[in-house]
Amino acid sequence: MSLSWQDTGVILSLRPHGENGGIVSLLTQSHGRAAGYVYGINSSRVRGMLEIGNLVSAQWTAKTHDQLGAYTLELDTSFAGNIIDSPVKLTALQSACALADRTLPEHESHPGVFDGMVALLRAFDGEVWPAAYIYWEIALLRELGFGLDFSKCVATGATENLRYVSPKSGCAVSEAAGEPYKDVMLRLPTFLRGEARLDPGDVLDGLKLTGHFLLHRVFSQANANLPEPRLRLEEKYGKMVQ
Repeated sequence: MSLSWQDTGVILSLRPHGENGGIVSLLTQSHGRAAGYVYGINSSRVRGMLEIGNLVSAQWTAKTHDQLGAYTLELDTSFAGNIIDSPVKLTALQSACALADRTLPEHESHPGVFDGMVALLRAFDGEVWPAAYIYWEIALLRELGFGLDFSKCVATGATENLRYVSPKSGCAVSEAAGEPYKDVMLRLPTFLRGEARLDPGDVLDGLKLTGHFLLHRVFSQANANLPEPRLRLEEKYGKMVQ
């Protein structure tokens, strides 16, 4: 008796396997991150459907729970195709997919991460997508057990003039308490303090903030660096503020 399920998923990665097939990793709504074999990836129809970041309807079948299984996929929304002319958006999309693919345990349901990913993909149509991206990374860290707290100063309990984040605790620090240590503190971006401004410098501060905790609390545990698209995204914003 075969095993089977149907779900909606975002394509995280594709790895060619065999002559005309590939292993596709999806972030699904109900089944978490799940891999499966897809036949005929070299056909033009299938190749276009398998772009990283696309939303698909998926049916997975296998003979046993520990088998890789096979996918039958149908395209729902081509998010990658919508932003192909924006290199920075495309890099952000690739970064989010790579982070989810490399951090989430397989077959462990994370509906909040899935919903946040779809919301992020839809946010690429608007102007505040960089903030949405950083909020998604914060949510991913929280889902992985590393929540950040920007509600009050970890040193004094103050809720006003929060300007920094402790690189050790992940908690906010007020301007007064953090000033003597500002050279080693992470900057708290204006949009994470409830202000409307969102310029490239703020985005870079946000990427450095979440990148620090992704690296030191998640990837360093496996002696790994951040995924290449994530490194490129921060590099692109670094060039914008030079």
